[in-house]
Amino acid sequence: MITSITHPSRTGHLPALTGLRFFLALWVVFSHLIGPGNMYEPLVLALPGPLQEIVHRGYQAVPTFFVLSGFVLARTYGATAWNRLNLRKYLVGRFARVYPVYLLSLLIVTPFIIRAKDQPKGWLVAMHLTLTQGWFAGHYTAGWNTPAWSLSCEIFFYLVFPLLMIPMKNQGWKGTCLAAGIACGLTQAMWFIGIDDQIKPLIHLSDFLMGIAVCRAFDLLTERTEAPSGTWLYLTGILGSAVILANAKYLPGAISPNTLLRPMNALLLLGLGLGGGPIARMLSQRPVVYLGKASYAMYILHIPVLWWAVSWPSYLVRYGYVAIIVASSCIVYSFFEEPANRWLRSLTGSPAGSRSGSAGQHPASPERQAAA
Repeated sequence: MITSITHPSRTGHLPALTGLRFFLALWVVFSHLIGPGNMYEPLVLALPGPLQEIVHRGYQAVPTFFVLSGFVLARTYGATAWNRLNLRKYLVGRFARVYPVYLLSLLIVTPFIIRAKDQPKGWLVAMHLTLTQGWFAGHYTAGWNTPAWSLSCEIFFYLVFPLLMIPMKNQGWKGTCLAAGIACGLTQAMWFIGIDDQIKPLIHLSDFLMGIAVCRAFDLLTERTEAPSGTWLYLTGILGSAVILANAKYLPGAISPNTLLRPMNALLLLGLGLGGGPIARMLSQRPVVYLGKASYAMYILHIPVLWWAVSWPSYLVRYGYVAIIVASSCIVYSFFEEPANRWLRSLTGSPAGSRSGSAGQHPASPERQAAA
């Protein structure tokens, strides 16, 4: 179906993708409050079996964030000339995007780190400060901020992004489909040659590569005079993901659910980027977009706050924890994350992104909405 809608490549603003981030982060937060003995598990067990499976697999939101990260970076920096100045601006921008709020998360759990018996503590602290814990996931027990392993992946993706983007810059449909095909099978190929599943940055590189391929497909579609509606693309992605998640326990051990979900994530993001339909419109509403902007703080702070919440009255945890996390993430986003981001970027001048509507030019630019 072709409709004459505002050309998304000309606005530089894809609000539905920002709104999506809030619901992905909320899924992750909720997944840490369910499971045997946790407070919301009885609510989940009251759901039909397939819905139980979907709710319990909130960790699958993280690879979606990785695909979104590749999409957003490629969209923002796709035409960047990678000279020394722009590379420095890019790296400072990436650091500004993730580290201030992450450092705040570590400060929140500092009393628990001091009292922890985890050994060797010096190595564990250094690993967390340098965001390298994702390279050793599964080989340490410190759970001071467990979701932060994904930031190890993001840092790695930021470093290799220019190398991945250069050959993708002007690809047509043939090269784009080839890159997407490689992304679909890359993780399985890594396992086949013996790369450990616990080396998370390498294992999830396929998700990030898929995001770059999706961005190139988006560009090719929006180069047309009339931009296509993405409704059927994202509906296919949503329904396909639901079927895979609901039946993941029946998959052969050699097939990863994430491998099957990767093309579904591609359809989801491509469709929402193109827009159209009620779901894209709902995700594009201003309050939802704002919550999407605050979702990184929600994602990276919810476990540090939970360390403190375990000593709260049980009724406050049961009925107030999620609301407190959402509200505090909005406060952190408005009064800490964004000011820190702007200040750090100001040290190198204007950002390296070359798209219309890139960071520093549009208050809701996609670059500011990169997944974490």
